[in-house]
Amino acid sequence: MENIVALSHCDSFSSFVKAKLLKVSEIYKNDFDDSEMAQLNGQLDIYYHSLLHDERFFNLKGIADLSRLLVETEKHLSFPLVYRLLKLTLVSPVATATVERCFSTMKFLTNLRNRIGDDFMNDALICSVEKKTLENVKTENVITRFLKMKEGRGEL
Repeated sequence: MENIVALSHCDSFSSFVKAKLLKVSEIYKNDFDDSEMAQLNGQLDIYYHSLLHDERFFNLKGIADLSRLLVETEKHLSFPLVYRLLKLTLVSPVATATVERCFSTMKFLTNLRNRIGDDFMNDALICSVEKKTLENVKTENVITRFLKMKEGRGEL
């Protein structure tokens, strides 16, 4: 998402290339319909000229600061589509990491599934899904329960 940096005033908008920003918006087709894409094109022009000479936006350190200042100055109301694009790109890394973690866990459990039986697989899934609940289970209670079981392979 390097193109989104163009929205920031850093270096007097030296990175501002409207075509790149419109290309970023195409990634989020479900969030912008055709008429909003056309409106975004116009909003980007006005946004550029409006913020170019606004001293409040001169010392920003990144797009997170830009987002905060847009809200503080209520310019997010003047440029709702630009602000939506900014929000989507700020949230994207978090959403991507969350999805990647889920797929990683699924891959790990699928690999386990290939090596273990259904019962153990179900137990592993329950442990994976119910992490918060398992944090409250005391190790001593688990050991005591296993010791009380009649069938055992060895001594704990």
